Amino acid sequence: MFAGLGHFVFRRRWVLLAGTLVFIVIAGASGVSVFSQLKGGGFDDPDAESVRAELLLAEEFNAGSPDLVMVVTADQGVDSSPAQEAGRALTEEIAAEPGVAQAMSYWSTDSPTLRSEDGDKALVLVRLTGDEEAVEAAAEPIIADYVTRDSLRIDTGGPAALGVSLGGIIGEDLAIAEAIAVPLTLILLALVFGSVISGLLPIGVGAIAVLGTFLSLYLISQSTDVSIFAINLTTALGLGLAIDYSLLIVSRFREELAAGLGTEEAIARTVQTAGRTVAFSGLIVAVALSALLIFPLYFLRSFAYGGIAVVLIAVIGALISLPALLSVLGSRVDKLAIGKGRRPIQTGTGMWHRIATTVMSRPLLVGTPVVLLLVLLATPLLGVSFGLPDDRYLPRDQAVRVVGDTLRTEFGGGGASALSVVLPSGGPEQADQFARQIASLETVAAVDTVTGSYTDGEQVSEPGPAAARFANGTGAYLEVRSDVEPISPEGEQLVRNIRALDTGDEFLVTGQSADLADSKDSIFSRVPLALAIIALATFVLLFLMTGSLLIPLQALLLNVLSLGAVFGAMVWIFQDGNLSGLLDFTSTGTIDTAIPMLVFCIAFGLSMDYEVFLISRIKEEYDTNGGENTVAVANGLQRTGRIMTAAAGVLSITFIAFALTSQVNTIKLFGLAMTLAILLDATLVRGLLVPSFLRLGGDANWWAPAPLSRVYQRFGMSESEHRAPS
Repeated sequence: MFAGLGHFVFRRRWVLLAGTLVFIVIAGASGVSVFSQLKGGGFDDPDAESVRAELLLAEEFNAGSPDLVMVVTADQGVDSSPAQEAGRALTEEIAAEPGVAQAMSYWSTDSPTLRSEDGDKALVLVRLTGDEEAVEAAAEPIIADYVTRDSLRIDTGGPAALGVSLGGIIGEDLAIAEAIAVPLTLILLALVFGSVISGLLPIGVGAIAVLGTFLSLYLISQSTDVSIFAINLTTALGLGLAIDYSLLIVSRFREELAAGLGTEEAIARTVQTAGRTVAFSGLIVAVALSALLIFPLYFLRSFAYGGIAVVLIAVIGALISLPALLSVLGSRVDKLAIGKGRRPIQTGTGMWHRIATTVMSRPLLVGTPVVLLLVLLATPLLGVSFGLPDDRYLPRDQAVRVVGDTLRTEFGGGGASALSVVLPSGGPEQADQFARQIASLETVAAVDTVTGSYTDGEQVSEPGPAAARFANGTGAYLEVRSDVEPISPEGEQLVRNIRALDTGDEFLVTGQSADLADSKDSIFSRVPLALAIIALATFVLLFLMTGSLLIPLQALLLNVLSLGAVFGAMVWIFQDGNLSGLLDFTSTGTIDTAIPMLVFCIAFGLSMDYEVFLISRIKEEYDTNGGENTVAVANGLQRTGRIMTAAAGVLSITFIAFALTSQVNTIKLFGLAMTLAILLDATLVRGLLVPSFLRLGGDANWWAPAPLSRVYQRFGMSESEHRAPS
C-alpha cells in the first residue's frame, strides 16, 4: 500500500504540489482569525458541584462570583464624602453598562471586606451575563473605559480581565517564539543535512503544519469551545512533528538515491519504509492525544481536538506533499551543499554504532546509573501540590496581576474571592443555623447571609438593607470569607470541611477554592482510564510493528521513568520556585492541575515517535541480517541516531523558544517540560537505556507466543522487504 502511494505521488507530483499550495493559501487566509475565536478558560467540569451552584446563584438570586474586580483608589480615603459620592455614582454607572448583570461595591453594601486595610482603596465587583465569549466581549470596553472617574483611579482584574489579557499576550508570545525558533531550526537542519535545499524541506512541511494548526483550530472553535493555550502548544507540536517526519523522509530518500535507485523507485521505497514509520508514529501520537477526550474540561479537550488534527496534517504533509517535492527535485535535493556536504550514513561504523556497541558490552554498568538518575530526578514529585491558573501566571506589570497582588496584600477577609454556599430550598432559619456551623470553622473569617453576619460561630450583626439579596423566597445563600489564599491546599481544605458539615438540607458550594477541588476530582478520577487507554493502545500498536511482547513493555517502562523525572523537575522548578529568577516567573506553590496530564499525553506520544523511528529500523536490520540482535541494534542506532538527535534538537528549540519568550507561567512550564522530556528521551533513553535493555533481552526481544506470532504475520507492519537491486 505504501509503495503504491509512493508511485502515485511521483506520477501526480505537480497536481499534489498545486493542491498543497491551495491548502496553504486557504489555511493562511482563514487561520488569521483564530485568536479571536479562542477562550481563556476551560478549567471547570460543567457537571461539577461548583459549576451547578454558580448557575443557581445566577438564575435564582442574580448573584455569583465576580467576573471583574475593580480596585478603586481614592487619595482622600474611600470614606471621604467626595469618594462616597463618586463611588456610588461609579457603581451605578457600571451597573447600567451593556452585558452587566450586577455591580456591587463597598459604597453600595458597606461591607468591610470590600475596603482595604488602610482605607485608601475599595472594590467594585462586577458580574457579567452570557457565556465565556460574551463575558469577555462585555469586559473589554469596561476595562478600557473605566480608568478614572472624578477623583477615583481604577485598576481592573478578575477572571474576565485575565482571559482578555491572555488572548493578547499569547498572540505576542507566539510571534516572538516563531521568529526565534524558525531561523535557528533552519540553520540546524542545513548543518544536519549539509545542504541548504535539504534543510529547507522540513521547514516547508512545518509551515504547512503551522498554518494547518491555525485552520483546524479555527474550524473546531466554530462548533465547540477551544482554549487559547492550545494555539501555542499545538503550533509547537505541529512544527516539531512535521520537522521530525520530514527528517526521516528526506534522510531515507537520500539514502535510497545513494544506493543507486532512480527517483521514482527511491520515492516508492522511502514511502514504503520511512513513510510507513511516519504513519505508524502519527497514529501512536494521535492515540496518546485522544486520551484527553475523556476529560470534561475543555482546556484539555482542546489539545485533543487541535493536536489530533495537527498530527494528521503533519503526516499528510510528510507522506504526500514532501515526496511530491522530492519527486521534482530528485538528486538536486543535495544542492547548495555546506562545506563538503553530508555523506550517507554507513552501517558498521560511526559514532552511534560505537555508542551502541560500548553500551551493549556493559549493559548493567551503563543502564543502572541512568535509571537511578531518573528516579532521583522524580523524587520531588512526592511533594506535588496542584492548583488552578490565576493572575500570578502573568508578569508583575500586567494590570490583572497588579490587581491580584493588591487584593492579596491589602484586603483581608477574602471579599473578592468569597465562597458561596447555596441552600436551594432553605429559609432564614436554615441559613442561620448553617451560618453558625460554617463560622465556627477554623479558617473562616466571617459569614454573611439573609439573617446577618457571623464570626466564630456566633451572630455578630443584624441584617442590613443589603442582606435581602441573600434570599429569593424559596431558598437562600451564604457568603463565606476567609483569609486563606483561595487557589491553595488550604482553600481546597476549607471547601472539603464545609461540604463535610451535616445540615440535613441540600446545599452546594462554589467559588475559586471549590473550582479547584472539583477540577482536581474531575481530572484525577479519569486519569486511570486515560493511562489505560494510552498503555493498551501503545502496546498493541508496537506489537503490530515489531511482533514482540517485550519491546512494548520496555517502551512503557522507559516512558514512566523519563516522564517521572520530567515531572519531578517541574515540581522542583515551578512549584518550589527554584530558577524563578532566571526564568522570570512567580511560584504559586502549586502546579496547574491540568498540565501534568497534558504533558504526559504529548510527551508520551513524542517519545513513542522516537521509539518508532529507532525500533522500526532495528527491526528492519534484524529481519535482513539473519536475526543478529546486537548487530541489528548497533546498525539501527547508527542509521537513526543522527536523525533522532537532529529531530530532538529541532523540536527542543521550538519548545524552549516558547518557554523562554512566553510571559505566561503555563506556557513556560509546558515548554520547559517538553524540552526536558525530548532531550532526556533522545539522549539517555534512546542512546543508553534502549541498547542496554535490548542487549539484556537478546533474542527474546523479538519473541511472541505462536498464536500472537500468527496475528503479527497477518496484521503486522514490517519493513523487512528486500531492497531493490542497485
